[in-house]
Amino acid sequence: MKRFLSFIKKEFHHIFRDVRSLVIIFGIPVAEILIFGFAINTDLKDARIAILDKSKDATSQRLTNKILSSDYFILEKNLDHENQIHEVFKEGKVRAVLVYEPNFGKNFEKEGKASVQLILDASEPNTANMLNGYMSSLINDFVLKENQLGSGNIMIIPEVRMFYNPELKSVFMFVPGTMAIILLLISALMTSITITREKELGTMEVLLGSPLKPIQIILGKVTPYLILSMGNVITILLLAYYVFGLPIAGSLTLLIGECLLFILLSLSLGILISTVSSTMQQAMLFSMVGLMMPSMLLSGFIFPVENMPDILYYVSFAMPPRWFIEILKSIMIKGNGIAFIWKETLILLGMTLLFIALSIKKFKIRLE
Repeated sequence: MKRFLSFIKKEFHHIFRDVRSLVIIFGIPVAEILIFGFAINTDLKDARIAILDKSKDATSQRLTNKILSSDYFILEKNLDHENQIHEVFKEGKVRAVLVYEPNFGKNFEKEGKASVQLILDASEPNTANMLNGYMSSLINDFVLKENQLGSGNIMIIPEVRMFYNPELKSVFMFVPGTMAIILLLISALMTSITITREKELGTMEVLLGSPLKPIQIILGKVTPYLILSMGNVITILLLAYYVFGLPIAGSLTLLIGECLLFILLSLSLGILISTVSSTMQQAMLFSMVGLMMPSMLLSGFIFPVENMPDILYYVSFAMPPRWFIEILKSIMIKGNGIAFIWKETLILLGMTLLFIALSIKKFKIRLE
């Protein structure tokens, strides 16, 4: 029994002297539960809307004040004409546009009936449904209070229109998000495991002692997975278009180019993970647990990042899938060109160059 207890003590000693093991055992579970607890929030908060008021009377202003005084909506822009509606949706900042009919207040007071149009960006159908519900509730509450103050039975009839996804198909949300997570996970996971396996087997030392430069070793490891990942991209796009009916409204060349950039980013991240992992098990945990779950929750794939606490909202800026998903939706669903996604593209390019530079530096340290 004494020998057995000594053996257990020795195992604890090995665990506690390995900082990376401690991070995996204690750090990742704490981070995951905090992320799950704060990121999973289905409440609506500070959704950006635009208003096109064709009436500009006291009644429309009262309803606008009612909507904006809530914690649900904030005004991003006042529109002057209907042609601007497509523009604000393409920019990606506005989730909904509220349009008042001409003579809104006159119809409301004289005829007891007025109309508003609620136009929603349905590229994220769950968010669109939630916006519709909250907006309709505020309008109904406004009508109820007006009826209590006045006489008769007056009402406001909201006409709802869904842009980009009239049928509210959930595939419009899940395909781009799933595509980003698959490419990130497979590229980063396979690359990190491949390099870490060679470190475990001792063959990495042979490579480092060869005439090959660190950049050549990195490119040699990346190229096969780059080609295979591009095959995955083509397969996913074909399935999305022909099986699920997801459109590719924008440039296919631009879409492929953005996918190539994201794959390069994922592969470089995988190499970086391998440089800080001593075993394949560590590489797998870092890739799957430490990378996959935060990316899913903080990328806007499932839950809108705008609803998250400020700290998680800003942390989401460091999640590559967040920017890639925005690019995919912008090109595939909205038909936008590079003029609308150049910022996201530069962010992904900057991340890629950073990961490659850190990976090369780590390889150089091992060569010295």
